[in-house]
Amino acid sequence: MEEWIIWMMEQFGYLGVYALMAIENLFPPIPSEVVLPLSGFMTVRTDLTMTAVIIYATSGSLTGSLLLYGIGMSISREKLETWVERHGKYLRLTKADVNKAFHWFETYGYWAVFFCRMLPLVRSFISIPAGMARFSILPFIFLTFSGSLIWNSALIYTGAVLGDSWRDIVHYMKVYSIWTYVIIIAVAFFTIWWMRKGKGVRLWR
Repeated sequence: MEEWIIWMMEQFGYLGVYALMAIENLFPPIPSEVVLPLSGFMTVRTDLTMTAVIIYATSGSLTGSLLLYGIGMSISREKLETWVERHGKYLRLTKADVNKAFHWFETYGYWAVFFCRMLPLVRSFISIPAGMARFSILPFIFLTFSGSLIWNSALIYTGAVLGDSWRDIVHYMKVYSIWTYVIIIAVAFFTIWWMRKGKGVRLWR
């Protein structure tokens, strides 16, 4: 994959960076943890500039996020409630839970959209519930762009500073990603277990 990413950047320059980051949001197996440090390294190896790479990478992230946001908007609350009515009993979910989840996103969605842009895997999929909750488009664009800008700038700059050793940051990002996944899975399992115990815990109170 590394060779393909390098080929994209060498052949298409800034547009290659833009395309890779847009695809990365839609297809997580292409990780930004590899694309971004490598992009930073390419600013040392080629005539690409760091400022332009950051702008194109962040614009690509925003484009991919908007596509997922649109997918989320196609899933109405009514469709979700209908699905929960049919299958929610297996997960101990009710229409009230759906309403509380939407209320939670309406209350804390700004923070979720912003900070989740800096978490592996979640950074892409947070756009779907934002669309489902009909999160205002302008705040969504601003928060997504801002969160992505911080994440992208940090990894691109680090890749440029490390130069030929840019792969070092990939190793540490893999560790960061693994721990993030472990925490997400642990929280999910704990929540399901707690709800099945009938405690009625709701994280979105």
